[in-house]
Amino acid sequence: MTTPAAAAAAPSVNANGKAMTWTLLADGPSGTVQVGGGPLSNAYQGDTATTTALPLLCLRIDGRPAPAGITPGFYAGWARGTVAATGPIRGTRLTGRAVADAVCANNFGAGWRMAEFHDGKYGPDLQNSGGWSFWAYGDVPLGTRFWTAIDDQPANPWN
Repeated sequence: MTTPAAAAAAPSVNANGKAMTWTLLADGPSGTVQVGGGPLSNAYQGDTATTTALPLLCLRIDGRPAPAGITPGFYAGWARGTVAATGPIRGTRLTGRAVADAVCANNFGAGWRMAEFHDGKYGPDLQNSGGWSFWAYGDVPLGTRFWTAIDDQPANPWN
């Protein structure tokens, strides 16, 4: 079995040395959790030194509908799947999105990838993308920050 560190490439050099992190915001109905940045997150420049070892927030989208009690919206969409957290890995080991996705797949199996800021969907048929947090099935540790990707800002460990 491959460990998260073994799946990662040589360390990257992040321009400002920081990347965005998320955390568990709430437990919800039917085994769901809300994950998001909270007040400590910086989606534009990153909030945590990439030399820090943190778990990756991983997501497997399987198209599940939101359970009763979850009303997806822009700031708290529905991710249509399950989240999980890896063991800690230094952000400098995450040299690209493909490397981060491989860490998730190596830990949890095919179809798993690094969660992204805009994974929460809302609106008719969940066709709109939101941001800042999302709901999904799963169980992640309380009081822990997670490396989380953002596609439209330079706040990833590899930027």
